[in-house]
Amino acid sequence: MKVLAFVLVGLATIGPAHAADLYSRSNWAALAADRRAAEPGDILTILIYQNASAANNVTTGSAKNNALSGQITGGSSFNKSGSLSFSGSTDNKGSTGRSGQMVGQISATVEEVLPNGDLRIAGTQNLNINRERTVIRLKGRVRPSDISADNIILSNRIADAAIDYNGSGFVSRSGRPGLAARIFNFLGLM
Repeated sequence: MKVLAFVLVGLATIGPAHAADLYSRSNWAALAADRRAAEPGDILTILIYQNASAANNVTTGSAKNNALSGQITGGSSFNKSGSLSFSGSTDNKGSTGRSGQMVGQISATVEEVLPNGDLRIAGTQNLNINRERTVIRLKGRVRPSDISADNIILSNRIADAAIDYNGSGFVSRSGRPGLAARIFNFLGLM
């Protein structure tokens, strides 16, 4: 009896038992949840599809005719006449056009969560193929609601987007105009 009383008194003084979780809930998403970028350091995929074109056509024309004529007469033996006329016309036409297209895929990192919940993102991709170097840089602002369940966003959904695509190497150099063409272009002869 003394042992039973001792056990009961001991149990009464011990607090309730607590079990610890085996994992931290903040590091694991629920089974049915998606894993979208939401915090600094998270990565999301950008599908770049930019297609831009512009055209401008101008047509102007003008015509001007001026005529001057006169006659001088003096007696029976002096009779002179003359005329002078000027005319000119111009027809000017010009057109400009430009188009560009870029298709690619790049991963970007969330750099900051803005006060309104938007994400400031930035990413760089470097490609080196046969000594031809290509660099794609992207930065901008993304709404979390525009990020798909696969953690992908289209480039036309990025606000304040800055997308740079640059290359260097033999192919890029051979695509540039030569020295003579650049000089003539600078002088306005081309």
